[in-house]
Parts: sequence; C-alpha cells; structure tokens
Amino acid sequence: MSVVADKLADAERLVTLLRKQSVRLATAESCTGGLVSAAITDVPGASLVFDRGFVVYSNAAKVELLGVGAEVIERHGAVSAEVARAMAHGALVRSFADIAVAVTGIAGPDGGTPDKPIGLVHFAWAGRQRGIQHVERRFGSIGRAAIREASVAQALEMLLEAAAL
Repeated sequence: MSVVADKLADAERLVTLLRKQSVRLATAESCTGGLVSAAITDVPGASLVFDRGFVVYSNAAKVELLGVGAEVIERHGAVSAEVARAMAHGALVRSFADIAVAVTGIAGPDGGTPDKPIGLVHFAWAGRQRGIQHVERRFGSIGRAAIREASVAQALEMLLEAAAL
C-alpha cells in the first residue's frame, strides 16, 4: 500500500471509530499546515466527528487562537513538547471536541539547529477526561514534503490510539 493509501485508510478507520463513539475531534497544526485536517475531512461522513481545525503557523497565531503562552514559546521554542501540549490543550478548550491533536515541527529545508534539527516534530493529543500525551519524532532530513506526510501519518496514528482508549 502507498503512503497516500495508508493515510486514507487510517483516516477512514478514525472517522468510523469516532462516529461509533460519538466523539468529536479538533486539530491544531503548525508545520503540517492543515494536512491532518484535510486527511480527515477527505473521508465521507467526517462532518459528524470533525469539529474544527486550527492552522497556527506563526507564534502569534499559537498565542492568539490557542492561548499558548508567549512565555512558553519564548522559553522552549515553538517546536517543543511544551508548545505541542499547549496547542492540543488550546484546541480542546476552544472547540466542542472531545479530543484534539497538535503538530509542531521543522519541515525544512531551513530552520534546523543542532538541538532542533530539520525533521524534528512534536505531537500531542488531549482528551477532556484523558489528560495530554506527547510524542517526539525525528524524521531526519528526508525532505519537506516527506516530513509533512510522515507527520500526518503519525498524527492519525496517535488519534487512532487515543480513540481506542
């Protein structure tokens, strides 16, 4: 199966699972720029489970739309576990969703540092009764498009795990 087919299959499984549970979803995306939301909303019937998506590419958008503390971004950087967790929490409290996923990373080709290289992506999901979970992935310098696609696949995988709990 291709990456695109795998992603579509995961999105279809997710929508089916969320529909069965009457669970609604929100997304908060930085480096993926709405690709997670697009993968989910490509599935017929997604409107029954997808509440909203936040594309918060800039730090100002993270602060304004999701309530991420400017001091958190300043202290840890936009690409960090702390910001991913705050994004997921912000998407949850600023929506009617039961679970929310967040993605923030460095897709390249610029912007990497020795501490935060290209391909570093932080993910978090939050649930109203489930707390916040975080995952860090280092995809390496595999190219901007590949990093973004791998990030979508990871976010869908996390949501499937969250929905299964």
